[in-house]
Amino acid sequence: MRYAIYFAPPADDRLSQTAARWLGRDAFTGETNELPALAGLDADTRQALTADPRRYGFHGTLKAPFALAQDRNEAELIAAFEAFAADLEPFEIPELTLHQLGPFFALVSATHCEALHDFAAQSVQYFEPFRAPLSDADMARRNPDKLPDRQREYLKTWGYPYVFEEFQFHLTLTGPVPGEAEKKMRTVLESTFADHIGKPLDVTSVALFVEPHRGAPFLVHSLLPLGGATQRKIA
Repeated sequence: MRYAIYFAPPADDRLSQTAARWLGRDAFTGETNELPALAGLDADTRQALTADPRRYGFHGTLKAPFALAQDRNEAELIAAFEAFAADLEPFEIPELTLHQLGPFFALVSATHCEALHDFAAQSVQYFEPFRAPLSDADMARRNPDKLPDRQREYLKTWGYPYVFEEFQFHLTLTGPVPGEAEKKMRTVLESTFADHIGKPLDVTSVALFVEPHRGAPFLVHSLLPLGGATQRKIA
């Protein structure tokens, strides 16, 4: 089993519901739905190009997936997660925009958001004592020889290369999109997420996701409000 600390809006949030329909899977319930064709994007292509984010569930990475350290257990992690959420205050990302990160499409912050970067950095550091070292195979999957020196060092130290100043918040919407399909995909995504692009995003919660076994779809174990403002929500 692996765990991850992610940002995710609550299950009943409009963005969560739109994303679940787009990806064809709700990480809160595990329920799946068929993906019809959209604006010239046929159903099979849509299914293939959303396969990766569908497995992980709609989220923004804060602490990348990790196995538990040998001297830690799930109960300790959950207790730490509850304390972590209670100590943080909600904040707002001023504006979301659709962006292409290499071959992937994602919703990102349109401008630098210091509160968001602090949130991610605190997540990385706070949960590090719970992370087992990466296996040789996991390290190799990141192609460390192709990473810049700083990212390679972060991978060795923190288990993930994109932390601290290398962090790029993103709510992933696709896997790699071939060049010939990029224009069509952008059009479809701009229409699908029109109610959220160009708008602020309230960051009021943090989620603990679980991967029951390697390769399994990730599920929301718990979603907690920042600052303990409302009751705990369990998926």
